[in-house]
Amino acid sequence: MKTIKSTLLITLILSTFLLKAQSTKKIKKDNIFQTAGSVFKTSFNTIPSDFVFLGKELSDDWKKTGYYAAGILGLIATDKITTKAYHKYVEPNIDYTLPNITPHFLRKSKEMWTKGENSYLTYPIIGIYLGSLFTNSKKGQFAAINSFKALAYATLITQLSLKTIFGRNRPNRPLSETAIAPFTNNNWDFFNSRNGYLYGEAQGTGLPSMHTTGYFALAKVIQMEFDNYWIPYSVMAITWLSDIKSHNHWVSDIVVGGIVGTLIGRSIVKSSWKARGILPQKQREISLNYIPQFSSDFAGIRIIAHIE
Repeated sequence: MKTIKSTLLITLILSTFLLKAQSTKKIKKDNIFQTAGSVFKTSFNTIPSDFVFLGKELSDDWKKTGYYAAGILGLIATDKITTKAYHKYVEPNIDYTLPNITPHFLRKSKEMWTKGENSYLTYPIIGIYLGSLFTNSKKGQFAAINSFKALAYATLITQLSLKTIFGRNRPNRPLSETAIAPFTNNNWDFFNSRNGYLYGEAQGTGLPSMHTTGYFALAKVIQMEFDNYWIPYSVMAITWLSDIKSHNHWVSDIVVGGIVGTLIGRSIVKSSWKARGILPQKQREISLNYIPQFSSDFAGIRIIAHIE
């Protein structure tokens, strides 16, 4: 009996010691280079799944996709009215510019995302990445790289794909005057050829707005990664409106750009979250069916549960 008590006492002491040792043991954290390498590798490997998630955004709910398509068609049909009002009442009342913060050696660059008003979006993202790199923050690095992916995808999808497919000419300014090519007064002026694809001339480059697509894609990434709407969308709106006259699009072009950009940003973050193991699981839905049942042995209600 004394032996059993002694054994139990020793076991209890050892268990307490081991638990204390485990609780005080520090979890080894990756160094700066390991974290950066891991983030870059994951971000590169998720490129295919980014587009898989983008496809799911359209195919998971065909009813919603159909509603959006019908709404866009309606906007195109009324573009003459809305765009004329936009030119007359909106643009003249928004008249401000942001200071040019682009370094002189980049001001003649052909890369539009690194100069002009776009600098107010891309430079903070560079700052987020560098700050996260030095502080070894994996979340910040993912947010920054996903933001750059958003701008890259927005550029490629709009410039090489959608604008080429639709070939819509931009609206003449103002619409009431005789149009001068390549601009048009016809809101159904689609399927025109293009002169240059990535950063070419204005002909056939109306739908969708690349700036709007890129701005919304970037804002959506930052909003989801940091769970904050006000900062990214406020910065995006202030920057976009500062150069409102140069966008020169039909109203529907701008709306489509916002929708496409949002889908791009959301798809990138969902793909990244899945790879990082933090994508929220779809909540299960439970539906109950109540079936009256009568027999010689039983009279009552049969309940059938469906779990989706």
